[in-house]
Amino acid sequence: MRKIIITIICVTFIHTICNSQEKLNINTTKSTIQWIGEYTFYFGGHDGFINFKDGYFIKNNNVITGGEFVIDMNSITNTDIESEKANKSLVAHLKDPDFFDTSKHPLGKLVITKVEYYENDEGRFYANLTLKGITKSIKFNVKFNYPEKELKAKFKIDRTDWNINYKSKVKDGAISDAIGFIVSIKL
Repeated sequence: MRKIIITIICVTFIHTICNSQEKLNINTTKSTIQWIGEYTFYFGGHDGFINFKDGYFIKNNNVITGGEFVIDMNSITNTDIESEKANKSLVAHLKDPDFFDTSKHPLGKLVITKVEYYENDEGRFYANLTLKGITKSIKFNVKFNYPEKELKAKFKIDRTDWNINYKSKVKDGAISDAIGFIVSIKL
């Protein structure tokens, strides 16, 4: 009898834990990652998009508590250069070893490790970002739009932390060490 009671308690406990956690897959076709690279000493730069390969949020007791997102680094595009030849040249260069080295590192990854919530549907994500096989901690603010099932964020990283060193710290024509990202995730 004792074993039966313990078994019932364990099954109930496991059932409760499983039901309180939910995996919310993102809509990769409607979610976007825009990248922005600028020059250090004069106005201008480049921008484009990178696609999510897949991703999900972890929801516990009606709040997002974590998640994991895989980024297809080979999907990188440029949107500011009109010349097809120059555009293709820049995209190829971004895939080279001095930038993202997509032949060796075709995927990037962001893993949310902690979520803080503020008033007015805003919060902060703490996460581990992996690019070029290097994982570093980052944090950034997010805005939740619950009725639209959407999350938006803007943040910058120091690209040199991930060994993206092309024209870094060079006086003339230097590219800023900061890469900006504007992210929109839809469920």
